[in-house]
Amino acid sequence: MKRSYLIPLATVVALSTSAAIAEPIKIETRRELFTDDFLIESLTNVTQTLHSPRDEGVALKFDKPWEGKFSAYATVIKNGDLYQLYYRGHDESLPDGSDSESTAYAESSDGIHWEKPSLGLFESHGTMDNNLVLAGQAPVTHNFSPFLDANPKVKPGSQYKALGGTMKSGLRAYRSPDGKKWSVIQEEAVIPNSLVENDFPYFFDSQNVSFWSEAENQYVCFFRVFKDKIRRIARTSSPDFIAWSKPVLMEYRHRGGEAPIEHLYTNQTHPYFRAPHLYLSIAARFMPGRQVLSDEQAKKVGVNPGYFKDTSDAIFMTTRPGSNYYDRTFLSSFVRPGIGAKNWVSRTNYPALNTVQTGPTEMSIYLNQDYAQPTAHLHRYSLRLDGFASLRGDYAGGEMITKPIQFSGDRLEINFSTSAAGGIQVELQDGSGTPYPGFTAEESIEQIGNEIARHVSWKGGDSVASLKGKTVRIRFLLKDADLFSFRFAD
Repeated sequence: MKRSYLIPLATVVALSTSAAIAEPIKIETRRELFTDDFLIESLTNVTQTLHSPRDEGVALKFDKPWEGKFSAYATVIKNGDLYQLYYRGHDESLPDGSDSESTAYAESSDGIHWEKPSLGLFESHGTMDNNLVLAGQAPVTHNFSPFLDANPKVKPGSQYKALGGTMKSGLRAYRSPDGKKWSVIQEEAVIPNSLVENDFPYFFDSQNVSFWSEAENQYVCFFRVFKDKIRRIARTSSPDFIAWSKPVLMEYRHRGGEAPIEHLYTNQTHPYFRAPHLYLSIAARFMPGRQVLSDEQAKKVGVNPGYFKDTSDAIFMTTRPGSNYYDRTFLSSFVRPGIGAKNWVSRTNYPALNTVQTGPTEMSIYLNQDYAQPTAHLHRYSLRLDGFASLRGDYAGGEMITKPIQFSGDRLEINFSTSAAGGIQVELQDGSGTPYPGFTAEESIEQIGNEIARHVSWKGGDSVASLKGKTVRIRFLLKDADLFSFRFAD
C-alpha cells in the first residue's frame, strides 16, 4: 500500500543518477549503523540523530583504601557470561600519579551488579584481602588497559593482553590466561618513546587502548598525544603485538568537512561487538580552564582543590578499519554532566573502554563520575542495541538512499522504532536508481512497531536472494520512525 509520505519516484531517480557509476560497496552480511555517512547517498527530510543514553545509576563505588577518589581509566570486558572490570587504584594519602598506583578488578554476571573478589595476589594497606591484579609496577599501572584477544591464532596463556605506561617507560605489553594473573611479555617497551617522540612532544600519559581487529587482521592501538598543545589521538598497528608501525595522527571530519579540534583526554576506541568493522570512540572531551564551580561550591562537595577548574563530558565518534580520521558526525555531547555540582569538575565523566550487552535488547556504557571526591564511582548508562544514532523521519515523512552496495544474505533485517501512526517501507533499486521488479516501494509491506530484528517483506515475500551479488541501492522511506541499523541476514 502506497502511503502519502512517499516521495515521487522521479525525484528519487534524480537524486541518485549522479552516483550511478560508483563502484558498489561490498557489505556482504555485515550489520551497518548510521553513525557516519559511509553508506548514505542522499537524505530527504530525514536526519541522522544522536540518542542519549539512559542514566542507570551507580555501578561501582571506589570505596576501598587502595581505590579512592583518583580511581580512573576503567575497562569493561565481556567474556561469555562473565563481565570483568579493570580500573586504576590509588592510595588517597598520596598525590595523583604517584608510584602507589595499582590496577583493581571487579566482576559481574550481568554487567549491572558488581563484586570485588578477594584475590590475594598483592599486599596493600597491610592486607592480601583485596581485589588488586597488578601492583608495584608503576607507571604501567597508571593507565593499564586490558583486552580479550580475539586473534584466532592467540597462544595459550595469552587470551588477555594489555598495554600500560607513560613517557617514563614507553608502552609495555602484558598477557594473562584469565585476566587476573598478569605477566610482562618482554621487559622492553613494545611501543617505545623513540617511535613517537620525533613527531609529538608529549604522549602516553592517558589510557592507551589496543585490540585485535578482525577487519584488519592485526592489532591496533590508539593512544594520546599532544599536537600544537592540544590533546589528540594517534594510531599504530602490529601483526604480533610486539612490533608496531610508525604512528599516524588521527584527524576529524564532520559531514564531509573538517571537524573542530578539541581536547580529547581519552579516546576509548573499540570495535562494536555487533559490527566489529565499525570502531566506536566514546571519548572524554576536556575543557581546560572552563571553571564552573566557585571555591565555595567545590569545598562543599569535597573535591580536591586541584581538580575543579576545568570540566568535561563524553562525546561519540567512529572510525573504520585503516582510516586515519574519526567521523564526528555529531559534535554535541553524548553524555552531559549530571545534575548538581559533583560532575562539573576536572576529569570527571570519563567513559570506560568498551560497550557491552547487558540484556536481550540492551547494551551499557560506563563513566567515571565524582572524580577527586569522596563519592568517586563508576556510573552505568544504557541504550538499545545499535541505539547510538538513527535515521529519523518526522511525521511528514522522508527518505534515505544508500550508495551502491552488494550483499550476500537472503533477507533484509532492520532494527527500528515507529510511532503508532508511523512506518517504514523499503525499495531496492539497481545502480541507476530504477526499482527492481517485486521490490518497489508500492510493493513494500509497511513495517510498524519497535524491534531489534525484523525481516522486511514485499508482496512477494521477504527473500532477497535473487539480488545477491547484484548492485543494489536501498531506499528507506520513514514516517515518524527511527532506523538504527540494517543487515542482509543468511
